[in-house]
Amino acid sequence: MSRLATVDPDTATPAAKAQLDRVERALGATPNMMRAMASSPAVLDAYLSFGGALAKGHLSAAVREQIALVTAVENSCEYCYAAHHVLGAKAGVSTADLAAGGHAEAADPKVAAALRFARAVVRHKGFVTDADIEAVRTAGYGDGEIGEIIGAVALNIFTNYFNSVGRTELDFPSVPLPR
Repeated sequence: MSRLATVDPDTATPAAKAQLDRVERALGATPNMMRAMASSPAVLDAYLSFGGALAKGHLSAAVREQIALVTAVENSCEYCYAAHHVLGAKAGVSTADLAAGGHAEAADPKVAAALRFARAVVRHKGFVTDADIEAVRTAGYGDGEIGEIIGAVALNIFTNYFNSVGRTELDFPSVPLPR
């Protein structure tokens, strides 16, 4: 059972309703995580704003979804792992890459380098090695894209922690975390 209440869009405050309606239009559904965030419109706005800002960057939606899978596995967030399987498929991530993403692997070597870097950022709490930086640069990522990878990790750590603390009720098809 969830430890944080979810907000019904039909009875939400005007600020929360506007945000939840925006989510509904974008996704065709209003996931429980966002309904729980709507208890504080400031929290939901922060999440949506950060994600929206990253969407304007150079990393594709597919790569950002794969980073979300890596982060979910590293933080043992079942909700996020399941959600990003659905969202990743919608962003064009192949079934094979969805399965490999949690292990920081991908068919495209450049994407795989970004995922390994993202995993290093999570595992080492940002204290990556010079070799980690060199590997992601050698794969073809510039400093701006490296910043976006770090941003995607940070956004997903937020949602991982939010869902773990709240024990958000899963409203996506369950996908077991890889071991």
